[in-house]
Amino acid sequence: MTLFDLVVRSMRKNLKHYYLYFFALILSVVLYFVFASLQHDSSVLERTEASFKMASGFKVAGILLLFISGIFLLYANSIFLKRRSREVGLYQLIGLSKFTVTRMLVTENLLLGTGALAIGIGLGLIVSRVFLLLLMKLVGIEGVLKLSFSGTAIVQTAVVFVVLLVLTSLQMAFSVKRSTLLELFKVDQSGESIKKPKTVVSAVFGILGILLIGFGYWLSGHMINSLLFFNMIAVLVSVVLGTYLLFRVTIGWILYQIRTSRNGHLGLSNSLSIAPLIHRLKANANSLTIITVLSAMTLTMLAAAYSTYYSSGKENRLMQPFDYMIVGDTPAADQFLRMLDKANISYHESDIEGLQVVSEYEKELNPMLHYTNVQIRLVSESQLREAGLPIEVKGQHSGVLMDSSIYWMLKSVDVPVNLILEPEGVNKTVSIERFAEGNAFNSVDFASTLVVKDELFQAINSGYVDQDGTALTHTTAINLQNKEQLEEATDLYNEIESSGKRFDYYTQYQNALQSSGMLIFIAGFLGLVFLISTGSILYFKQMTEAEQEKASYTTLRQLGFSVQEIMKGVVKKQLFVFGLPLAIGLLHSVFALKSASFLFMSNVTVPTVIAMSVYIGIYLIFAFLTIGYYRKTIQAAL
Repeated sequence: MTLFDLVVRSMRKNLKHYYLYFFALILSVVLYFVFASLQHDSSVLERTEASFKMASGFKVAGILLLFISGIFLLYANSIFLKRRSREVGLYQLIGLSKFTVTRMLVTENLLLGTGALAIGIGLGLIVSRVFLLLLMKLVGIEGVLKLSFSGTAIVQTAVVFVVLLVLTSLQMAFSVKRSTLLELFKVDQSGESIKKPKTVVSAVFGILGILLIGFGYWLSGHMINSLLFFNMIAVLVSVVLGTYLLFRVTIGWILYQIRTSRNGHLGLSNSLSIAPLIHRLKANANSLTIITVLSAMTLTMLAAAYSTYYSSGKENRLMQPFDYMIVGDTPAADQFLRMLDKANISYHESDIEGLQVVSEYEKELNPMLHYTNVQIRLVSESQLREAGLPIEVKGQHSGVLMDSSIYWMLKSVDVPVNLILEPEGVNKTVSIERFAEGNAFNSVDFASTLVVKDELFQAINSGYVDQDGTALTHTTAINLQNKEQLEEATDLYNEIESSGKRFDYYTQYQNALQSSGMLIFIAGFLGLVFLISTGSILYFKQMTEAEQEKASYTTLRQLGFSVQEIMKGVVKKQLFVFGLPLAIGLLHSVFALKSASFLFMSNVTVPTVIAMSVYIGIYLIFAFLTIGYYRKTIQAAL
């Protein structure tokens, strides 16, 4: 019998061991090929304004996807090898050398990899169309999809997975070389010996873990200062270390105390849940910490991406309060209005006077804003109201400051704040009564705007005109009556040659929609890959543990315990394995999003809840699949 015949015979006899690893290979190929196809598909890139940004985003995300897929395959391969340890030991026991066994495993791996690559690419060709449709929907592109065949994506996927197969083959060779016969036959009995934890040491480290997490949560709400970068590092380190100590020490100490308090008489349910967890405490601590932290990061990424997409319309309107603006160019404004009239597009047009003023704050507003001298654009409250921007100023000698670019730093500043207008000949002091979100002018120069009462504006304007008559600028603000005509009007606006044009709302909204749509697609895709990977890893791990505990289930069934009685303990265990990392990961992500809330001008509660709900729903599917596998194992154990 040749080596190849032995390989084929082994593969036929071990289908129950292969299907998990084969599934992992196919899944990784499908996901990577879909992403590679989208990366090289020109139907989206050619129809977006941010094509360069989108291509760069896909490249960066492709590297992250490769990293996740690689870790997933290596972990699945290690579980695959562990489940076949007895078979490998038998091969060596009948006289096959480790080199021959390694050649067998590597040959099987290459055959599986080749089959998975072919099947995965075939499935990827079908699935990629669905993801392309989703991407086009997210970036706001309409049109007929053309079924394209990307040879570049196929080659890229093949090269990547040849490299991954080489890595898994090396993993197999290293595993066979370093394993002894005794280890191979006792691998199913592997576990940690239960040691009584040192009371004082465990208490100190257990409390330290909780305190580190609490410190990270507290610091996440006080990050906005000159040490922002270092605060981010401190939050990450404290939360990760605290989470590890929580799983490794705190929870372990609690489980041991439960066991001790009952003098070892745990009962059936606790014996099937607490005892296995204690025996695998160290391994569970490492894997659950990694899954918890990465789940928190994934949830934060998904919620932030969806929040950006969800609020893109509102936030762009805050930054571009008017549909169109033309500054200091009356002929261009008149030309655009004539074009709108000719196209039968109804609009509301207003003139806004803006006074460029040099000013100085009486004190430093924020540790991240070290300057006090600023250039302020002064405008009248009534003119903004007439233009369609209802800003209310309460005091006769106070004002409202608007600047979307630094609002995230200004919204925590205590008011009122005095602002001294220069030059000294004017010498006016205006009290800022509040900092309002958004802009008073369509953003282009990111200048702060101070909105004041008409009387105060005229008084300051008179003083400036006496010294410098060029300080006053005239702006034409235009809002359409029917927003459905924005696209047509924007085409006309782009035909005007004028240096005084400001960003228009429709163009910026479309660009933001495309950018945020690409962001949520990439974040969602990577989140899906990560979720499937970690869920599958937990599922594979619990399947292995179920096989290792099968003898115990057989004994319990022979003693007369029903499947339902045994399943109560199994469900308790799965609540720990799946539920605890998910719950802590959700808590971590909530505080992470809270610390990053300054990035959003609108409320992100709704998109955050939606993103987390979807994540929880998919995660629970793996938990139910695991419980179902345990039930089948217990039913077959009699």
